[in-house]
Amino acid sequence: MKCPFCGNDETAVVDTRLSDEGDIVRRRRKCNVCDKRFTTYERAEIRLPQVVKKNGSRTEFSRDKLRASLELALRKRPVSADLVEAAIGEIEEKLLSSGEREVPSQQVGELVMRELKKLDKVAYIRFASVYRNFEDVDAFSKAIKEVSPSPRKK
Repeated sequence: MKCPFCGNDETAVVDTRLSDEGDIVRRRRKCNVCDKRFTTYERAEIRLPQVVKKNGSRTEFSRDKLRASLELALRKRPVSADLVEAAIGEIEEKLLSSGEREVPSQQVGELVMRELKKLDKVAYIRFASVYRNFEDVDAFSKAIKEVSPSPRKK
């Protein structure tokens, strides 16, 4: 670590402490040349992949956009905020574990649909109707059959 005062490359760690949450390391350092002290902070940098849209443009993954999409589909549905947050966490975890630097927006949409299918069937149909661009009643019927329990045989 370079000294911010004299630019020397050789500094010594004098003290190390974890934050209360345990996710940040605070280090007190001392320059071996000018003897001045300074503090550095370390934290894990977790980068979600970029989203490649249908038109080829790239954008940063946005947790806020994801939440807004889920909340729009779940509007006036009996699903708690905790379950929505858990679904968002699940989607982010799948994107992180893919190890990819870029993912197509269609993949994100499919992950959203999978989570909505678990949370609320009506919200799933709402989202699917926009996401898959339903053009007629048959497309709705097919999606409804997809989430409807199959009839039991007697």
